Amino acid sequence: MNTQDIYNVQQTFFASGKTLSYKFRRLQLKLLKSAIKKRERDILDALHADLHKHPVEAYSSEIGFLYVEIKHILNNLKRWMRPEDVSSPFVMYPSKSRVHRVPLGLTLIIGPWNYPFQLIMAPLAGAIAGGNCAIVKPSELTPKTSAVIASLIRETFDPAYITTLEGDGSAVIPQVMQHRFDHVFFTGSAAIGRKVMELATPQLMPVTLELGGKSPCIVDDKVNISVAAKRIVWGKFWNAGQTCIAPDYVLVHSSVKEELVAAMKKAILKFFGENPAASPDYARIINRKRWVTLNSYLQQGKVIHGGTGDEDQLFMAPTLLENVSWDSPVMQEEIFGPILPVLTFTTIEEAVRLVRAQPNALSLYLFTKRDSTEKVFTEQVSFGGGCINNTLGHFTNPEMPFGGVGHSGMGQYHGKYSFMTFTHAKSIMKTGTWIDVAMKYPPFRNKLKWVRMLMK
Repeated sequence: MNTQDIYNVQQTFFASGKTLSYKFRRLQLKLLKSAIKKRERDILDALHADLHKHPVEAYSSEIGFLYVEIKHILNNLKRWMRPEDVSSPFVMYPSKSRVHRVPLGLTLIIGPWNYPFQLIMAPLAGAIAGGNCAIVKPSELTPKTSAVIASLIRETFDPAYITTLEGDGSAVIPQVMQHRFDHVFFTGSAAIGRKVMELATPQLMPVTLELGGKSPCIVDDKVNISVAAKRIVWGKFWNAGQTCIAPDYVLVHSSVKEELVAAMKKAILKFFGENPAASPDYARIINRKRWVTLNSYLQQGKVIHGGTGDEDQLFMAPTLLENVSWDSPVMQEEIFGPILPVLTFTTIEEAVRLVRAQPNALSLYLFTKRDSTEKVFTEQVSFGGGCINNTLGHFTNPEMPFGGVGHSGMGQYHGKYSFMTFTHAKSIMKTGTWIDVAMKYPPFRNKLKWVRMLMK
């Protein structure tokens, strides 16, 4: 079917009311989970072919994550769907007010290449929970995973309900967005996010933009250096640094910089060995274009660990840089790869100033034993979400919203927040007819004093 036919059949399907019931939504979520479980081996093989992901890394971040998310939605969906009773103003007596969470309708979900399975399926679970139809567009840069997604959806769902569009995003997305969707959910770079928003604007399509940015990692002088180093290295070099919430740079107190660098080098060697190219636990860069960009960053500071690579194998070693200028491209652009600049500060006020000088980050990580330092960064720096004494962990909790702010995106999802993103809060006031207070009707005469009294 062409995009017009797909759009038309989904409109008809949604208008039929089939997606509205709790029973239907619960069944579809269970079908999604079963379909993923049935294809675990295919998914892991595709992720290894596309990104050289180790099965442990791929399962935990792309499959296991989804099991947790779907289970959480299933356990809470009935409660989320219940209308919420709210109070009514006395002047509207006798009335009862409720807020109903209702489906939006037709949704479009556009996924990225770095977590190509999970970042399609997680928002799709939210769209299903919300009672919507969906078209998903996986990234063409991960063709094996895209093919698995298309097969899974084709064999699990009626295409009038959920379907997949594959192909070059620069051609497919503008074509499908000629039609008006009730919500567009995009995960990817800020540059493509702007284009998606431009396409949505003429038809006033609401959008969720899950972008990225330069997520800082601040290391105080009062900190457990060994633990901090391991958690920073783990978070940074997971998926070879190709994670939108990865620490983009380390800003460490000058008095503990050398100790932290030594501990991070030790952690890199422990995790990936003397020759990371031979490690089965280390992913690869997505394509040559990205590899060349990352390689150019190596000239913008002093390499103090790593710095080697193989363009043909799309390999780049876990790398630490120092003597980096804040004005250089490596500090002006999101790195999105296995290169970690290490910069220093001397006072908390200086650290706050340096971080605030950058655009809003998607995530912020702070390592400290001081409650006062934690309070300063939590209250004075704008960012989407983050961790104290950890990295990446906030993304794993379905009880918390995930999303950016300002330059790092708009809108939130995960758990209840996915349900809220893919539904509309419809307000309904029901007024009894057994009494009809005349205060509101003309002629008004001397009613103003009574209105003032009632509405104080």
